[in-house]
Amino acid sequence: QVQLVESGGGLVQAGGSLRLSCAASGSISSINLMGWNRQTVGRERELVATITGDGTTTYADSVKGRFTISRDNAKNTVNLQMNSLKPEDTAVYYCNAVTYKDRLFSGQGTQVTVSS
Repeated sequence: QVQLVESGGGLVQAGGSLRLSCAASGSISSINLMGWNRQTVGRERELVATITGDGTTTYADSVKGRFTISRDNAKNTVNLQMNSLKPEDTAVYYCNAVTYKDRLFSGQGTQVTVSS
């Protein structure tokens, strides 16, 4: 089992920045891929960014150039630096971990609200 706890959400004006953090615990050695996705009411969950253990990253087109995902394997954390935020970035952001056996774990989510 893997437990994930997110922090760092909040309210910010458009153009501002927020940094989300996710702390992983439990079967850390089983984790392969970590990432963030987000969801707004009435819409499907959207993959935002992922990062592998060796630091390979992927981003949704909608956040490329604005968001940066990073991972600290020693501290078992993954972070999402979000710059130039837009109102359409408003969502609940979830931290995810995928194990080498393809099991998916998600955190409880943290709300990000961007005002115009």
